[in-house]
Amino acid sequence: MGCKLSQLAASELNNDPFERPPPPSDPRSPLTAKQQYCMLASWKGIFRQIEKTGIILFVKLFQENEDLLHLFEDFRHLRTIEAQVGSAELAEHATKVMHTLDEGIKGLNDMDAFFAYVRHVGGTHRQVPGFVPENFMKIEQPFLEAAKMTLGDRYTPNIENIYKITIRFILENLVKGYEEAGKEKENGTSQT
Repeated sequence: MGCKLSQLAASELNNDPFERPPPPSDPRSPLTAKQQYCMLASWKGIFRQIEKTGIILFVKLFQENEDLLHLFEDFRHLRTIEAQVGSAELAEHATKVMHTLDEGIKGLNDMDAFFAYVRHVGGTHRQVPGFVPENFMKIEQPFLEAAKMTLGDRYTPNIENIYKITIRFILENLVKGYEEAGKEKENGTSQT
């Protein structure tokens, strides 16, 4: 009996949890378990500077898509980078958007919760006059640039790839939520 117990103890000592492959991820997730771990670890660096990153995202968004400014009543008058960077209203909205992305990224551990949350957020944009679902996709490049600026040399090619996959997946599901909300409205089955 002691011999079997010793073998079991020895096998536990030699079974390094870091050498085991990560558990399989949900097949609905675009990330492997290892990529998801890397995303969450990297995201902590952005989360510590969430407001700054959000402001960079929106400044870049408006540089590339000035026509989107009209959608934002509280800061549509901000035409210069200096005015945008110094705007409390823009900072507040940018932080809110970044917290939404944070919820989406952290939600990748539970795909049912991820889809429910992100698609709900997408659906709420039906209430924004003049908003079209293509606007979501315009966030992709500014988000990646903001992440790169915030992370600096921690923004490796591997992390860049993971961020590209993640932001595209989130944005695609915001679009789906927007479209689903439109179908529900047409069918008279709105849940909001």
